[in-house]
Amino acid sequence: MQESYQLYLSIKKEIMIQIGKLGKFKFPKGDYVYTGSAKKNIDQRIKRHESKNKKLHWHIDFLLNDKNTEIKKVVKSNIPECKLNQKTKGNILINKFGSSDCKNKCKSHLKFIR
Repeated sequence: MQESYQLYLSIKKEIMIQIGKLGKFKFPKGDYVYTGSAKKNIDQRIKRHESKNKKLHWHIDFLLNDKNTEIKKVVKSNIPECKLNQKTKGNILINKFGSSDCKNKCKSHLKFIR
């Protein structure tokens, strides 16, 4: 059963956006990977991420809502979310992004890959 997924994102130009209560951040132009999970209905979760008509709830919603952010690829995995995130190379630009409730001490579930 697939329980985690990664969204490979492209940000077309540098943007500055408010990420819920986390704060306002600058996102450099480039490629990112976001690691998430769903206990059930992983396909519905991914469809929700792909939709532009949604209530902004999770950190990733705020980033995906920006017109300069595009999902390039989605990869589902059997590897638990935090383990998958920890195996993923990249730089952490925003602490606690998508990981404010993380029990495995992940600094962020969003990584800048180039």
